[in-house]
Amino acid sequence: MRFQAALSLASAALVAADPRLNKRAAIDDCLSAAKVPVDARDSTGWKNDVNPFNQRLKYTPAAIAVPTTTEQIAAAVSCGAKVGLKVTAKSGGHSYASFGLGGENGHLVVQLDRMNAVTVDSATNIATVQAGARLGHVATLLYRNGKRAFSHGTCPGVGVAGHSLHGGFGFSSHTHGLAVDWIHSATVVLANATVVEASETVNPDLFWAIRGSGSNFGIVSTFKFRTFAAPSQVTVFSVNLPWSSGSAIATGWAAMQDWIVAGSMPKEMNFRVFGSPSQTQLQGMYHGDSNSLRTAIAPLLTKLGASLNQAQQQDWMGAFTYYTYGSASAVDVSYPYNMVETFYSKSLVTSALPTAALQAVGNYWQNTARKNNRDWFIIIDAYGGKNSAITNRPANSTSSYAFRDQVFLYELYDRVKSGSYPSDGFSLLNGWVKSFTDNLKPEQWGMYVNYADPQLNRTEATSLYYKQNLPRLQQIKRDLDPNEVFYYPQAVSPAK
Repeated sequence: MRFQAALSLASAALVAADPRLNKRAAIDDCLSAAKVPVDARDSTGWKNDVNPFNQRLKYTPAAIAVPTTTEQIAAAVSCGAKVGLKVTAKSGGHSYASFGLGGENGHLVVQLDRMNAVTVDSATNIATVQAGARLGHVATLLYRNGKRAFSHGTCPGVGVAGHSLHGGFGFSSHTHGLAVDWIHSATVVLANATVVEASETVNPDLFWAIRGSGSNFGIVSTFKFRTFAAPSQVTVFSVNLPWSSGSAIATGWAAMQDWIVAGSMPKEMNFRVFGSPSQTQLQGMYHGDSNSLRTAIAPLLTKLGASLNQAQQQDWMGAFTYYTYGSASAVDVSYPYNMVETFYSKSLVTSALPTAALQAVGNYWQNTARKNNRDWFIIIDAYGGKNSAITNRPANSTSSYAFRDQVFLYELYDRVKSGSYPSDGFSLLNGWVKSFTDNLKPEQWGMYVNYADPQLNRTEATSLYYKQNLPRLQQIKRDLDPNEVFYYPQAVSPAK
């Protein structure tokens, strides 16, 4: 009895601390009347859906809708607005800031991952993809249906919606652009619960906005993606880098940067530098055979004083499986999905780095990061350059994605293998980013929303994520969602 009383008191205290949870009965009644499927509280479905990928950031929704149709999504949005709850779409649930759960307590979460159908029109090669599909499932079914593909990341559990709506970088991006570049059109549920189509010719302002900042303006229920023929042969490769000191890091990085900026990096080549406590490697995928890779990469290896560690020819799905470090069955993932970690992450997108920045970053890497025994990593993506499809985008295909002329994309990640993330742990990545930005002008850098940093306030975050496009995004937000039905702590605010 005492235990039950304690639980009741704890529940009452949670509701008292967050008045939004007082609206549970009203949202439950509305969703029930609208025949929107939901997760019953404390059910297995609820426990799966409320469990965040980042265990450091746990939030309690007011309710979790689990739609299987666009009409049910619209009904859920209508209920959220009527009751006065903020509405949040959750696709794969990989938001590093737990924004799929609202980034705070008390949201109506619209869990999309039961909507994961993927089909390909053989006449047009346009793929129709429901917004709850995960990247591995999408890649598998596109390949199965005519050996098609579009450009996206390598993590199979990431949801296609959040990934593609906010950029979507991977080992095809230098060759074929970002995932956002392959969106042909989308079906979108707006804040007033109407369902509209968005494309370059239909609702073009909305289409511009969702491609780069999609979570702010509606819930996409279905995408249409253009696709390309998956290469019959690609080569995955790695190079062990001799970056054993701060000066070696700065020197090697400068040589790699010069090679990229000069336009020597072929369009077919895609790679990153992956640095961790145990290794520093150049890792990548070349769209072609291993002999062609060896010829293309030889000048870079000479500059770096390194040699190929391995080069393996694969078919398209073999390369995808290679970078998931698993089997083909681990690629085609759907509900339920239970991968979780405890971590803090940050990102950067920068122009070419001046010497002072290279030296500062190299010294920090050597003297601070390498002395930390947590499971951290830094990824430096070879992002831009003269031959990059990210930069060389058709002029009539603009979007709100802000970073087209930069050279590097960075993902910094610091995790613990067990227990809680330490309260003093944030300084590792914050200091590392500062070693970059202290040596760059404001126009030379920004941050990537797919690696959201929840420590940023709303003004900082939106300025860094959307840069020059923010004023127009705020105007569209004012027009489409002035009451901020779609809100989270780093959402675009409506123009005044």
